[in-house]
Amino acid sequence: MPSGTASENVGTEDVLRAQYYALLSRLLVQSPDADTLEMLGALGADDSDFGKALGALAQVASQSTPETAIEEFTKLFYGFGAGGEVMPYESLYLTGLMYDKPLAALRSDLAEFGIENSKENNEPEDHAAYILEIMHHLIMDQARNPVGVERQGEFFHTHIASWMEKLFEDLETSDSSVLYAPIGTIGRLFVRIESEAFEMAA
Repeated sequence: MPSGTASENVGTEDVLRAQYYALLSRLLVQSPDADTLEMLGALGADDSDFGKALGALAQVASQSTPETAIEEFTKLFYGFGAGGEVMPYESLYLTGLMYDKPLAALRSDLAEFGIENSKENNEPEDHAAYILEIMHHLIMDQARNPVGVERQGEFFHTHIASWMEKLFEDLETSDSSVLYAPIGTIGRLFVRIESEAFEMAA
């Protein structure tokens, strides 16, 4: 994942947006541990679709354990010898192939932003978790690497809106999804909310 420090000039609303990007990134790259499950179990809810999804996640998380979470995560993303049910890669979703043109385009954008892959894992950069973390970075690292809203929107539409809503829909409906079903709902709704926000800002 990219490294960077948050800018003191980032507004409260943008900090909240960035936190959702970071949370979704975290949940797509690693199963939630006990502390994360406790945090998810304390999420508040309201009558909006997004708030209801948060409430559903809180309820399921409060009934989950790290052991059940890692078993579900493994079934969803890795499988037991036969591959996972959901493969969270931009190239695969957009072209049906791994390591294809979307990955090359993403790497070009990362070079433009001066972001280097830390090589902490063996996943290609177009893994959904990495892309979501990039958006977190673009929002929060305005002091050292200012990227305007217009350019953020271009990155979002190219590398997130183009496919991640479908990814999160697949998580909602996957046979193995219990904890990850409401996570899928939250991700799908969040992508839609961000799409509308960037359109309004254009």
